[in-house]
Amino acid sequence: MYDVVVIGARCAGSPTAMLFARRGYRVLLLEKARFPQDTLSSHYIHQPGVALLDSWGLLDDLREAGCRPIDHQSYEAPGVRIEGFSLPVDGHRTTYAPRRFVLDPILASGAVAAGVDFQEGCLVNDLIQEDGRVVGVRYTTPGGSTTTEQAHLVVGADGMRSLVARKVGARNVIEHPRLTCTYYSYWADLPSHFELYERPGRWVGVIPTNDDLTLVMAYFPQDEFARVRIAVEPAFEEAIRSTSPELYERLAAGKRAEQMYGTGHQENFFRKATGPGWALVGDAAHHKDSITARGISDAFRQAQSLTERIGDRLHDEAELATALRNYEYDLDKDFLDAYRGALNVAELKPDQKTGMLSKLVGHQDLIDRYLSTLSGACSLDDFYNDDLLAVLDQS
Repeated sequence: MYDVVVIGARCAGSPTAMLFARRGYRVLLLEKARFPQDTLSSHYIHQPGVALLDSWGLLDDLREAGCRPIDHQSYEAPGVRIEGFSLPVDGHRTTYAPRRFVLDPILASGAVAAGVDFQEGCLVNDLIQEDGRVVGVRYTTPGGSTTTEQAHLVVGADGMRSLVARKVGARNVIEHPRLTCTYYSYWADLPSHFELYERPGRWVGVIPTNDDLTLVMAYFPQDEFARVRIAVEPAFEEAIRSTSPELYERLAAGKRAEQMYGTGHQENFFRKATGPGWALVGDAAHHKDSITARGISDAFRQAQSLTERIGDRLHDEAELATALRNYEYDLDKDFLDAYRGALNVAELKPDQKTGMLSKLVGHQDLIDRYLSTLSGACSLDDFYNDDLLAVLDQS
């Protein structure tokens, strides 16, 4: 019998399993894929996520994997351009945007080094429940046989379409409609930093990643998905050309290295995230539009929150129930503002913020603080301070 079974070994599951194992628990980590394997992602790890990687002892592994460091950001929309970078978190200002076939094996290796029993190629079919409590899992092994394992806690880190959430009937406690669809690919020979471009109805992100490649993503309103999906390449080119002609010229001078990837299924919700014998982390607990690239960093923070809240109290039922309630409180307290912020950006209406941003030009400290609200290094309350109000009043 395991203390904890974690389902899903990507950016939420592997850290959760690792942190439980480091507390001395016996942990099973199940993953349906076989690493290394890519997955849809916006790649970027904000400063809070980088700081956690360092505290877990995994940041050097990421650096050694050849992920290009990022220390400069720009944002351009009609009538405004700002440049700067988020404030540091625990001394970390440099960020990274690794390919997922690089990042996810590093996280899984960290879990294995902590003593986690990691099994790939396993498809979880069902949860075992007794007297209203989850007590284990049933899954198919790589060899095709069905097996069961018992555990005191089952953690669903199995994504937006979480089987764990479905089996326990975890309802959405907050929900909003889909707002965007996105397509992206990778370019070689493209000089770049972390670049964001916006016009009404379009958003373009440019992010350096592994192997001297640059990720270029284009976002469209959700109501254009049916049109875009049947003519992705011309729609993508139109989005780049009409949003940033200068970037369009740079892309033409570079070389696209891979096919186009994308999705129109970006749900926006918070789920009921805990119950008797179970918990959800990462996209299984809370999913938002990827346009602000907060998914990886937020998954790290949720793994840290869940394992810290439980601590050494896993086998005390009353203490565990309290810990799980406190974890859900953390979800609301720490991620609701970022959720609302992502929805605001995903409306693709730059006029809502360009007026304010244009008044920040020449005030680098305020620009960096604004970019820090996007990374999670600075709260909105801290951003809207007396210095900002004075600048806006003068303008």
